[in-house]
Amino acid sequence: MSGMAVIRALPEQLINQIAAGEVVDRPAAALKELVENSVDAGATRIDIDLAGGGVQLMRIADNGAGIARDELPLALARHATSKIASLDDLESIGSLGFRGEALASIAAVSRFALTSRARGAAHAWRIEAEGGRIESTKPAALSEGTTVTVQELYFNTPARRKFLRTEGTEYGHCDEAIRRLALAHPQVAFAVRHNGRAQLNVPAQSPSERVAAMLGDAFIVTAATVSAEAGILRLHGWGARPAYAENRTGRAGRDAQYVFVNGRFVRDRVITHALRAAYRDVLHHDAQPSYVLWLSVDPRAVDVNVHPTKIEVRFRDSGAVHEFVRHALDKALSSTAQQQAPVSAATRLGVPSSYAPQSFSQESMQAAAFTQPDRTAAWQRNADLRQANAQGALGLRAGESLAFYQTLFGASGPAPAPAALPQAAEGGPPPLGFALAQLHGVYILAQNRDGLVLVDMHAAHERILYEKLKATYKERVPVQPLLLPQGFTAERLEVATVEEHGDTLREIGFDLGVLSPTSLAVRGVPSLLAQADATALARAVLRDLREFGGSRVLTEQRDELFSTMACHGAVRANRSLSVAEMNALLREMEETERAGQCNHGRPTWYQLTLKELDALFMRGR
Repeated sequence: MSGMAVIRALPEQLINQIAAGEVVDRPAAALKELVENSVDAGATRIDIDLAGGGVQLMRIADNGAGIARDELPLALARHATSKIASLDDLESIGSLGFRGEALASIAAVSRFALTSRARGAAHAWRIEAEGGRIESTKPAALSEGTTVTVQELYFNTPARRKFLRTEGTEYGHCDEAIRRLALAHPQVAFAVRHNGRAQLNVPAQSPSERVAAMLGDAFIVTAATVSAEAGILRLHGWGARPAYAENRTGRAGRDAQYVFVNGRFVRDRVITHALRAAYRDVLHHDAQPSYVLWLSVDPRAVDVNVHPTKIEVRFRDSGAVHEFVRHALDKALSSTAQQQAPVSAATRLGVPSSYAPQSFSQESMQAAAFTQPDRTAAWQRNADLRQANAQGALGLRAGESLAFYQTLFGASGPAPAPAALPQAAEGGPPPLGFALAQLHGVYILAQNRDGLVLVDMHAAHERILYEKLKATYKERVPVQPLLLPQGFTAERLEVATVEEHGDTLREIGFDLGVLSPTSLAVRGVPSLLAQADATALARAVLRDLREFGGSRVLTEQRDELFSTMACHGAVRANRSLSVAEMNALLREMEETERAGQCNHGRPTWYQLTLKELDALFMRGR
């Protein structure tokens, strides 16, 4: 038949060049693959030299295990690797690399040289390649480990080289790749030079030291520590507190979001959703959270063989991972025992200080005493303030502010308010101190052991009411039966979700029934959302169940309602409070989770330290 296309095998060099388009689409991608090889080889130090944004030169030298002479040609062959040998290995990958494509792909589009000295070998050996043409091995001089040199990247693929950006842009991508690798592996020392200039030099460090080196000391000082373990899952790291979500680390927004799964930087939809859910209650509007988190999971429970760049993963039980990550970060952010003070107001005014956020640990709450004898005596002399410390929970004339919501709690009444803190040691004040006065009917001025505390009383009370509402409905979600069940045409996947997750749906307040293989009926919805579009709500919940294994849509809508209710129920501006009521509000703040921010993510209080106050008035100069 004339004109029929002829099927032919592609030359090996062309295959490698095609693969290079996927695996090493820019210098940063090649750099990532080479550094990961060094980490897999057990290197404790990696030296990186770049020129021209990585296009002209990349040299990566490590002190790892090295490669034997006979294996050097194989190292540049496609699908040759030391990291997996069977399907079982592929299903439980513990290394960063495993495809056996990177070196062959890079060598196919560059002038490439690999020099290595295996441990115990008498000397080193070198193999070179140009545009994929591999030469024979030669003796070389190298004290230990492996050195890979890549010159003139994409010299033989001009179409690919045209897609590269400026030198500064390409180096920026290389810098971010190095930053991710350095954060992922703090046990490895990194030294980086670009165009002969030193850019980074960090020794082997602890995770906290490495994070401080890469993101700044302020991030570690102000972030919440995350540490959780459940079965095969373990999460540790740091999440920026909401008061610092605008990123006082010098790196804004999404640039300071790092998640590592088994030592590999990933962008995973399930984890990202879980992190956003954890921050949802405390993050202001569209501000981006910042975090550095390491997730460890049994390699058999995660599939890293999803994409050639290995930046995507797939969890075998994504729902369990989602809930674990969300709960771990939510607990860290809401823990009163780790609550950090918002940024100092004096610092925001430009007053020089050595401000460090104060710890809200129970130890510091109980032992809050002044070191200066005169100030201790002043507190002890103030009998009125000491009496205020024993005030109970803030009533705020419940008939005025909470009557509207009384029916929500049934006969049991509102959730009990937290008990007042015990008297601080030696007559010292509690963390938020004692109220002094109101300012313009909006702010509470209080004196604590460190200086002056300013509290937005409406925002603070809003958070307290919001947390009480959530606690009341934490375990039970009443179902509101519909007078007329609402039927709707459903996809087969939605029907299957109802059949599979029937118990879960009932727990969160839904009564859904299967009418046919392609239709469902909504018979009941959560009572708090009785006015919502039942069909749209059901579809959203079913989609959420499929994607994350548990409903977040319902929780988000319910909490949004609670937030509105709390906003309307909180004390209003220009409301005059007695000293006793102000102190009761301060005590409840100290006992309430996430009390540092209102429901909308705004800070509820600021600290002005005595040192900062002295600086304002130039005392001691």
